[in-house]
Amino acid sequence: MTTLYSHPVAAPPADSPYRSYVYGYPHKTAYRPLADAPRLADVWRDEPTDALSLYFHIPFCEVRCGFCNLFTRSTPPAEQVTAYLEALTRQTAAVAEALGGTARFARAALGGGTPTYLTAAELHRLYDLAEHLLGVDLATIPTSVETSPATATPDRLAVLAARGATRISIGVQSFVDAEAHAAGRPQRRADVDRALAAIREHAPAARLNIDLIYGIAGQTPDSWRHSLDTALAHRPEELYLYPLYVRPLTGLGRSGRAWDDQRLDLYRRGRDHLLEHGYRQVSMRMFERVDAPSVDGPAYCCQTDGMVGLGCGARSYTRDLHYSFDYAVGVSPVRAILDDYVSRGPDGFDRAEVGFRLDDDERRRRHLLQSLLQADGVDPGLYRSRFGSDPRTDFPAEFALLDERGWVVDGSGPVRLTEEGLAHSDAVGPLFFSARVNRLMAEYDAR
Repeated sequence: MTTLYSHPVAAPPADSPYRSYVYGYPHKTAYRPLADAPRLADVWRDEPTDALSLYFHIPFCEVRCGFCNLFTRSTPPAEQVTAYLEALTRQTAAVAEALGGTARFARAALGGGTPTYLTAAELHRLYDLAEHLLGVDLATIPTSVETSPATATPDRLAVLAARGATRISIGVQSFVDAEAHAAGRPQRRADVDRALAAIREHAPAARLNIDLIYGIAGQTPDSWRHSLDTALAHRPEELYLYPLYVRPLTGLGRSGRAWDDQRLDLYRRGRDHLLEHGYRQVSMRMFERVDAPSVDGPAYCCQTDGMVGLGCGARSYTRDLHYSFDYAVGVSPVRAILDDYVSRGPDGFDRAEVGFRLDDDERRRRHLLQSLLQADGVDPGLYRSRFGSDPRTDFPAEFALLDERGWVVDGSGPVRLTEEGLAHSDAVGPLFFSARVNRLMAEYDAR
């Protein structure tokens, strides 16, 4: 999944539909160094570990796109990639020991960065880490892998197919070269076409996801339709439509509303076009082909089940603590953090160092956000069984505002966003941020 700037350089207008992309709560800019740096064995000791999500972060790309705020480095020297995989092996061994040998994984993802920046042999090595150190064969659970037009090569895709990848996601962003370049993504349409053909040929069993971006400078309804139709010609099982999150060159203060209106118009056009062409909406960004075969796997609930993140830039989730390594976007701090990571010995990965502790209120907010921003909405029974209350009782002011704007509907079933509410997901999500999270995010010193 492509992650775009969730916090522009300048704050968007107060009534903007694009306040913040909530792909996780709390946002990583709310993390801080943990004073006690607890041992991972203690962090995980009392956690349920029978249905975890596993994530490997590969922080390397062939080029850093102009819209990217991920923890990644472009074109690293080969020796750093080797050193990174050696450090990742040490970290995986330390985490496996902390989990106690009883953890079971229900799903997995290889992200970054671009995991397919690794060579075919290095990709095999990554899969072997999961199998040999964590005891999980990724071919037996749903596993998603990110790729790019430049790195979706036959030899790498053959590895993904052989190791059972069930989903391959490629960031295309636009099928118009000039638009891709305007978004800070140097690519050629010919390379995109080659990569998509290679995915279908060499990994035919995997679901294909294509990421597209709207709101790019110079993009028009016609060019947006062209990208949508070109993507549809490949019959992807999934499509993600992302709004561009960058500061316009003319300044948000003067042209922010016009840009908001453009993005919202293109979003609606894209949504309606996909719905008319056999897709169903899963969230503001995700659309799934209605006849796409389902991917079977162990039950997993993102609201309650934990995640083990491995690699510099990965995050891990338990019920009470979200933790990671340090985070940065700038070239120099990213390189410093990577240098620290690869220099660590076996005893350098046994503690949680940077994170956020969740109390009961934060757990309720996270559960709500993980549900409400999906088209299916909040299951009131699941919420009630976990917290002994109802969402509207816990957040009356927030739901009053959603009611006033006509963005939410509920009856005897799930509490769901309306069509217009779903269109404004990036404004709905921040309504439920706690004062503590807002303060920490505002105080974060971006690097």
